[in-house]
Amino acid sequence: MPTTAPYGSWKSPITTELMLAQSIGIGQFAIDGETIYWSESRPLEAGRSTLVRKTPRKAPEDCVPAEFNVRTRVHEYGGGAFAVFDGVIYFVHYKDQRLYRQKPGGAPEVLAAREGCRYADFALDQTRSRLICIREDHSQGGEALNTVVAVSLTDGAETILAEGYNFFASPRIRPDGRQLAWLCWNHPNMPWDGSELWLADIQPDGSLSNRKQVAGRVDVSIFQPEFSPGGILHFVSDQSGWWNLHKLNGDKIEPIYPMEAEFGQPQWVFGMCSYAFASETEILCIVQQGGKGILARLDTVKLTLTPLDLPYTDFSDIRAGAGFAVLGAGSAAEPYALIKLDLASGATEILRRNFEVTIDPGYFSQPRALEFPTNGGLTSHGFFYPPANRDFDAPAGEKPPLVVLSHGGPTGSTSTILRYGIQYWTSRGFAVFDVDYGGSTGYGRAYRMRLNGNWGIVDVDDCANGALWLAEQGLVDRNRLAIRGGSAGGYTTLACLVFRPGVFGAGASHFGISDLEALAKDTHKFESRYLDNLVGPYPARKDIYEARSPIHHTRQLATPLILFQGDEDPVVPPNQAQMMFDAARAREVPTAYVLFAGESHGFRKAENIKRSIEGELYFYSKIFKFDLADPIEPVEIENL
Repeated sequence: MPTTAPYGSWKSPITTELMLAQSIGIGQFAIDGETIYWSESRPLEAGRSTLVRKTPRKAPEDCVPAEFNVRTRVHEYGGGAFAVFDGVIYFVHYKDQRLYRQKPGGAPEVLAAREGCRYADFALDQTRSRLICIREDHSQGGEALNTVVAVSLTDGAETILAEGYNFFASPRIRPDGRQLAWLCWNHPNMPWDGSELWLADIQPDGSLSNRKQVAGRVDVSIFQPEFSPGGILHFVSDQSGWWNLHKLNGDKIEPIYPMEAEFGQPQWVFGMCSYAFASETEILCIVQQGGKGILARLDTVKLTLTPLDLPYTDFSDIRAGAGFAVLGAGSAAEPYALIKLDLASGATEILRRNFEVTIDPGYFSQPRALEFPTNGGLTSHGFFYPPANRDFDAPAGEKPPLVVLSHGGPTGSTSTILRYGIQYWTSRGFAVFDVDYGGSTGYGRAYRMRLNGNWGIVDVDDCANGALWLAEQGLVDRNRLAIRGGSAGGYTTLACLVFRPGVFGAGASHFGISDLEALAKDTHKFESRYLDNLVGPYPARKDIYEARSPIHHTRQLATPLILFQGDEDPVVPPNQAQMMFDAARAREVPTAYVLFAGESHGFRKAENIKRSIEGELYFYSKIFKFDLADPIEPVEIENL
């Protein structure tokens, strides 16, 4: 018989200790013959990212020495930090950003180590015994220089193959070694705003000739160039308004299967892969439509798209081998996992999960996809999670407090994959609303472009309007609405508190932005002009930056606020959190600030992740006045 207790005070088996003891992060993965490799970040090893190998009939094993951290800092967000060809591992070590080579049975050896340079996104030019990759050169001072380079496997010598653009990505070699394709784009665009696909012939001496732009422009985004086994260049383009698959037939671009769905993703990191060739005429595609994903077989001759019958609703990357594929997937009942799919039988094998589910499903909340009204007569999207705990009921007539989640990016989207980070709240009696505000991906280019020129307006209105709409529907307590977010989501959180006062009763910012002008002047190259499109060109529109920066409007701040920040964050400098905290404290608003030593953009150390989650719950308990089921180390709250 369930115990009756107020929302927020329910005792839950989903503890931070459970989350961290079991949780790992699965990153990039690759196939080399029958062997599967993936990068794995481990909070209990201070966030170190190692490389794991799975061969047939053997258990997974770490395959680089424990002192190495496989992670690149190109674009700061990294990705594409390793590649494996014929058993030889090439990877970047986070500490020194050098490129290493590890031969079977051997120790890592330095392959490329130009002073001040970083490497990512590797392709093997076997014919010429070299590795082609993206190099980011910080050695000259000022803005880093990005190029496509070839690294000799004989002596490590580096040769620039493509330059002249601010950014490069996805160098891909035709199977016969005769052509190279790559993506490039310039400030102020991000790759999802507009990018170009280039193609060149590779000469016997390794130089490039007959360079030509084959697709893309400043207002068309190209994603994942890939050669088919027969050498036909394929790619994803959103020229139709949706990221759809195309191919280059001679000099003509042909859409393969037009539909109002997304076959691509925002390219925040290197090495992303939303489709893979099972054969010359069959492509395995991850397709996103209406906030949900499917994995499908696309027959390029019959022009049929056939969804696979899999128990998953969210998919990330996919790679294909001989008769099998490896993909990342999950659902509301399954955490994110690395899965091997037999292409003949359809059988699946779980290679690794983010965490093993040891909790009874009775403690899990199931999401409901909702569409709600927002400003301008438009509608926006989100996923609602009601409180769920098999051991507890709330007193009659009580409505639950709500935590609104504002995802990062801001160009990104949320996911319905089972996450303890959401179930932690719902199992304690909170409702959660995970908002895909205007500007999110997965709903077409027009929805994604809603945020251009309107960051700090559209996202704020959608989060606030979504929370109020839920209260109007009688699903949550109007007087206990909270909002939380990290990075760009932290900005939306802070902006909601100052620009939509009175909507929320509490907010939690995790490494969030409070000063857009400071961000525009003091951030890394990849995002240094991101705000030109989201806000306006800087400094020409300095007025807009000041108008939308929460730090300049703290006189409107009357909502309790807690801030969590790393002191080595290169994306959002910690002085922004400090400034917001000082302003809230001066206004006598209940506020708290927790600074973590040695943390960057996003917390990786187990003890800090634990502290940030529990500290936020403690803060809400004091603001919304409910008792905690378990003791938590107090957070010092000013002005309480």
